[in-house]
Amino acid sequence: MHQVRRLEINALSLCAALCAWSCPSEGDIGDALRARPYAGPSSATAGSPPSATAGSAGRAPVTQDTGAAIPDASVTRDAGNTQPDAAMNQSDAGNSKPDAAVSQPDAGTPKPDAALNQPDAGSTPDAGPMPDAGSTPDAGSTPDAGSTADAGPSTANKAGNPDGKCSQALPTQANAVDASHPTSVVGTGTAASCTHDKLATAIAAGGVITFNCGDAAAAIAVTSTLELRVDRDTVIDGGNRITLDGGDKVRILHWAGTDWQKNTHTLTLQHLTLAHGKASGTQAIPTRPEPCSQGWNDGQGGALLMRDGSLRAIDVIFANNQAAELGPDTGGGALYLQGCQPAYIASCTFTNNKASNAGAMGSLFTTDFIYDSLFENNAAVGHGANNNDPSMCSFMNNGQNEIGSGGNGGAVYSDGVAMDITICGTQIRNNTAGAFGAAVFFTSNDQSNKGTLSIRDSLMTNNVATSPGWQWKPGISTNGDTPEPINSDIRK
Repeated sequence: MHQVRRLEINALSLCAALCAWSCPSEGDIGDALRARPYAGPSSATAGSPPSATAGSAGRAPVTQDTGAAIPDASVTRDAGNTQPDAAMNQSDAGNSKPDAAVSQPDAGTPKPDAALNQPDAGSTPDAGPMPDAGSTPDAGSTPDAGSTADAGPSTANKAGNPDGKCSQALPTQANAVDASHPTSVVGTGTAASCTHDKLATAIAAGGVITFNCGDAAAAIAVTSTLELRVDRDTVIDGGNRITLDGGDKVRILHWAGTDWQKNTHTLTLQHLTLAHGKASGTQAIPTRPEPCSQGWNDGQGGALLMRDGSLRAIDVIFANNQAAELGPDTGGGALYLQGCQPAYIASCTFTNNKASNAGAMGSLFTTDFIYDSLFENNAAVGHGANNNDPSMCSFMNNGQNEIGSGGNGGAVYSDGVAMDITICGTQIRNNTAGAFGAAVFFTSNDQSNKGTLSIRDSLMTNNVATSPGWQWKPGISTNGDTPEPINSDIRK
């Protein structure tokens, strides 16, 4: 099931890493490239790139698990660590503290995470994203006869950075689309009428999906993964009232494209909460002594796993989602994107998500644009990073002598060739990593064709990794191109 390809990088290159490519089997997704994230050396000094030692060209020493505790992703927010960057464009001074905790639904009864990112009593909610003037529903879509579309997004469950925003004009793709003429409306006016089966029927049709579940917040218990159409654009607009709740049992959404960076159809999630999604590993790595890799080869994307498509997430809360918690290449507590078109994340909140790598969101061969968002209390809970080193592990997994079991990218993770990350108007705080890059882990597998990490108008603070070395800035581990951040505060 795996096609493996190795790229050996010269020992004098910036990352001194050996990367091998393959693609994990995930249902019927098929085989394609999967890049191994750079393991990172345990002995590198802060701010300096790793260097290979004599006789170790093309590999970096594995990071040993120190036994340091990684906070559970359900940990409450640090109420005392909410000061915005002094240089950022600040909103109303009374709107500077997020909700202190994420509400948990009662066992067996999903409830909307109504407490997530509620505006403080004295704050003025953001006006919200402007509709995309050029966006229209699918040309062939017509509303269901007799259905009533939601009156518009509520401000009760707003997501995003509470303290500032990007000073630059956002691209069209970062704005909400027009959902006033839905293809399908889920529900007939009560919470009880909004069911998993009704939502599954709407998603099977694609197009623009809205909800009519009453005036109060409502949760839909997702009892099995919702399979999205890959041959048509889909918009899911929750009107800031709807939570899709995986019950800590199932992945919520799956986009199973069959190619790689080809499909231009788009999934748009807006004014919505995705909570308690869980992606479980099914392909166990055979048990071998450490430092040989442990855990799983699959189990990515607790809320959404997408391959070969285009994602737009606007004003979405991703809370308490989890993916496989151990493995060298698995990850994406909330989102995991594989070989996709550029992804646009705007005014979103990622909180209390966890996975082996990519505690909040992970991207493999996908460029990311992240605007006006908040990443808080997410965790990459694996350990030992990863590498291919036959001198330390004689056993084979995925055609390699794999060592290390993840822990890269507490909040944001990106791996590939010539992929970029743009972060603007965003706060990344209180995230943890069992290896490298508690705030951002960004690696390029080809130093002759590196991607660029661009940061503007952002605050990154109190992001703690178990391995303190190999940091470009506090909390950021990268071998990509790194222009100096603009109007940003990046600190311990």
